[in-house]
Amino acid sequence: MYEWHRTIQRVIEEIDICIKEHNDEVLTLKRLADKLNYSEYYFSVKFREISGMKFRDYLRYRRLAFALKRIRDTDDRILDISLDYGFSSNEAFSRAFKNAYGITPSEYRKDPKPVVLRTVIKPFDCYLLGIGGTGMAKSDESVKTYFVTIPAHKFLHIRNYESVGYWDFWQKQSLIPEQDCETICGLLDSIKGKLDDMGGAESNSGSGQIMAFINEPTGRICSWGIPLAEAYGVRLPIDYNGEIPPQMQMMDVPEGEYIVFEHGPFDLEKENQAVEEKIEKAMREFDYSSNGYCLDTTPGRVFYFYHDCARFWKYVRPVRRV
Repeated sequence: MYEWHRTIQRVIEEIDICIKEHNDEVLTLKRLADKLNYSEYYFSVKFREISGMKFRDYLRYRRLAFALKRIRDTDDRILDISLDYGFSSNEAFSRAFKNAYGITPSEYRKDPKPVVLRTVIKPFDCYLLGIGGTGMAKSDESVKTYFVTIPAHKFLHIRNYESVGYWDFWQKQSLIPEQDCETICGLLDSIKGKLDDMGGAESNSGSGQIMAFINEPTGRICSWGIPLAEAYGVRLPIDYNGEIPPQMQMMDVPEGEYIVFEHGPFDLEKENQAVEEKIEKAMREFDYSSNGYCLDTTPGRVFYFYHDCARFWKYVRPVRRV
């Protein structure tokens, strides 16, 4: 039933690989359609049906996203960047860049304000499609538990006081103008200096974006018995002074002690639920008192949640000594 979703997901992953390697020969509708043994017309119809946009538009926006980061992070000539990412001339690149972001490449380099980048589409997502993730974990890997001290930093985010879980969070945010998943993830992806940024283009998590739970007296009482507001954002250096998008908020997070519950890489489609149960059990059964700590439920403390199946599933919970 979902075979085409899988197919389009593989194509999307290949697109990013080819853009990174500047392999323009593969990035044509004909080459990709031929590879899948379908006509260009049928492939383009299915791509738009599943991804929600035309193939050529998605390809252009992903190229522009890669190019923008290079303009932001390097001193390379804009002409060289434009040619490396498949544009025929500096003029064509500048037009496409301005149409996408409302600013020219040279203006952006002088003042890199947050803009909405085209992040990676996920047409085959077992959460969204309601499939998979219910099998046993193949790995015998246990949940690692360790204490860390995290230096003071900033947290740029949006928050919701009523949502329950990731998808409910984004469903509720989509009802708020300019706070839908695509807009927020695109803005966060454009921001330089994220503390958790692994340079990942394959997933939002790899580019430093994380869920969080903020201890808020007016928040929803969670299963831990704590009033929490769900949040989504990025951690930034304490001296970050860049522009804050108007639909987001920034908070200072002081240095503090945390406990980390971490499970390694896993198969999202087959093992997600089993890994979730394993890490929830580890958190539920952990004996804080014998380690000289307790969970810190002080208002304003932040619980971070990292979900990136290629690297780890990780909860980072604030603690204090007793």
